[in-house]
Amino acid sequence: MPDSDPTPDSGYQVLARRYRSRTFGEVVGQETIADTLQRAIEKDRTAHAYLFCGTRGVGKTSMARIFARALNASAGDDPEEASVLRGEDLDVIEIDGASNNSVQDARDLIANASVLPARAPYKVYIIDEVHMLSTAAFNALLKTMEEPPPHVKFILCTTEPHKVLPTIQSRCQRFDFRPIPVPRIADHLRSVLESESIPADEVAIARVARMANGSMRDGLSILERLVAASEEGVDLSLLERVLGVPPEDRVAAAVAAIGGGDVGGALRATADLLGEGLPAERVLDGLAERYRQLLVAATCGADAAMLETGEAEAETLATEGQLFDPAQLVHLIALCDAAAQRVRTSTVPRAVIDAVVARMALSERFRDAAGLLSGESTPTGRSKKKSLSPSDRTVAPRKSLPEPPKSRDERGSAPAAPAKPVERAKPRSPEAPSVPASAGASTPPPASDQPSKNDSTPVGVWDRLLEAASSARQRAVLADFEFERLEGATLHVRVRDDASPAAAFTVEHPEVFEELASTAFERRMSVRFVDRPRRTTDRVIEAAEDRDGARDHPIVQEAMDLFDADIVQVRRTSKSAETESTNETTPDTEA
Repeated sequence: MPDSDPTPDSGYQVLARRYRSRTFGEVVGQETIADTLQRAIEKDRTAHAYLFCGTRGVGKTSMARIFARALNASAGDDPEEASVLRGEDLDVIEIDGASNNSVQDARDLIANASVLPARAPYKVYIIDEVHMLSTAAFNALLKTMEEPPPHVKFILCTTEPHKVLPTIQSRCQRFDFRPIPVPRIADHLRSVLESESIPADEVAIARVARMANGSMRDGLSILERLVAASEEGVDLSLLERVLGVPPEDRVAAAVAAIGGGDVGGALRATADLLGEGLPAERVLDGLAERYRQLLVAATCGADAAMLETGEAEAETLATEGQLFDPAQLVHLIALCDAAAQRVRTSTVPRAVIDAVVARMALSERFRDAAGLLSGESTPTGRSKKKSLSPSDRTVAPRKSLPEPPKSRDERGSAPAAPAKPVERAKPRSPEAPSVPASAGASTPPPASDQPSKNDSTPVGVWDRLLEAASSARQRAVLADFEFERLEGATLHVRVRDDASPAAAFTVEHPEVFEELASTAFERRMSVRFVDRPRRTTDRVIEAAEDRDGARDHPIVQEAMDLFDADIVQVRRTSKSAETESTNETTPDTEA
């Protein structure tokens, strides 16, 4: 309800001030805190200092004024309601911590605190933005806040509680104000519009509530702009025109074109959005918000509360969400977020946004290419390799020891299993694609040359490292090393013979490897690097032969055609004197 007795000469008051809560019962979204403070007053168990924490516009200062008024009213002396709520009461002193942050200001406060209140039982100090006080000012207040005069109460309000000294926090009762839920903001905005006799569309109210980001004051401020610009009422077109947000219909058209893989249509829809005068990052934010709603709709259905919108729009989003894969939507949201950060600093933002829109429209093709290169089956069916389980994906050593010489008949038959298999020497899946004839016949990885050390190795050590590797950098580090042994909290590894140049940097700076090992084993681990003896059976394979062999592989050929790329590097996983082939080739391509 609006303030019933505003100052006569105050003129027009904005909605955020007119509809500010005046009692505990009118507080929106912080009912638990209001009930706790009200019960403390009723039981006469109020503390001498309180700390109200929370983001902007969630009701900290309003709650402090309501609490101060209730404190003095409960003692039998009800001060003027309007003066307390406006912050003009003589015995309720509001201090701006940003402009009164010196130690001298703190000393003046302490001196004035000893003076009895003018007419109310308590003198209440409300210090807003208290985190702006200097360290010296905080220290000057310590003794007074710990043992203040019986007629003094402190209420500290802050948006950044981590900047308030722990010694100050320990002397206060802390209350954390949560962001107000979107449905509660929408309900309050609807009641305000009804009180003002202003018609409004439900979709527009829901959109304003979402834009408030949990702040009731922000929601009322946005609504104030719309009301000032409206002629007959508040609707979605007015909101888009006044606030400069991306139009919903054009965003939906762009998303539909991206989902259909129509690059031209997606670029035209993006050009229409930019033609509205919207910044590039605002367009990307609009696309990301649409993808978020589709992700929720695809997984939760037409839940209007979860989607934070009206029932009709929730049904539309649920229908559109079924056309997308949730994993694809997560990827598209990440692309929008990364591109939005890029365009803020780029000198060619239009090129960045067009590129990312085209990339999103081609996401299915890129996903097929990723499955093609990894050997996993894709929707197009171009790769027939079976997807391996985590235990089957254990990295085999890139450099295997030579096997005993075999006869030609033995080489033509199926290879026998090693006498004593170890963790790293698992055979490939029988459904894996065969290596072309130019690359030679592959051989199973033989057992390690140090059985005495690996006999005591726990099964799955390298598997745990692979599962814990959550970034491309960590996986690249593991690719340059192979397991030696595990002794307590020390992991011993060897550098592979065909490791990349980055392995030398990892040896000098093992922090990434140690962090990965600590995560995998859930304890503090250290990594030690073991020198690998040179073997006379190793020989150098010419890079030209590697490229020719890899270029003949059908998977590599299809990847080169798809990306219009060429092979820039080939790595071998097995180089022995008896075999001319590789267990695996990993071409790195550049588009």
